[in-house]
Amino acid sequence: MKVLMVEPGRSPYETEIEGGLASLQEAVGGDIQAIYPYEDMVALICNEEGKYTGLPLNRALYDEEGRMYDIVAGNFLIVGLSEEDFTDLPADLMEKFSEQFKYPEKFARIAGEIIAVKQPATNERQEKAPKPPHSGPEL
Repeated sequence: MKVLMVEPGRSPYETEIEGGLASLQEAVGGDIQAIYPYEDMVALICNEEGKYTGLPLNRALYDEEGRMYDIVAGNFLIVGLSEEDFTDLPADLMEKFSEQFKYPEKFARIAGEIIAVKQPATNERQEKAPKPPHSGPEL
């Protein structure tokens, strides 16, 4: 099953997992919780006890007015929905949610409010700059 994996501190990526409960649990590191925060035919699959067990905060969920109403802790998946079960995430929704969750978020409490700040992704491929030529004597 083609799904979108969203890990804390990383850009989301398409991956393939086996269908079924065991592979979903393995992907999120525990018992799963399926939530349906979008009008699209998708489910967000996360670790049911991620916040309680101290998994790192991952991404915020926002309402129609752009207000944060929840934060997902730990890895989560965006999967497609069929009438009976979870299924492949269609290509157009893979692209949509990849863009939506593109930037990892850090969270802070300021004046009693929790805010989310988008961060650069750590898994973007960057070429290492070549080492400058050695200009001093060998030691």
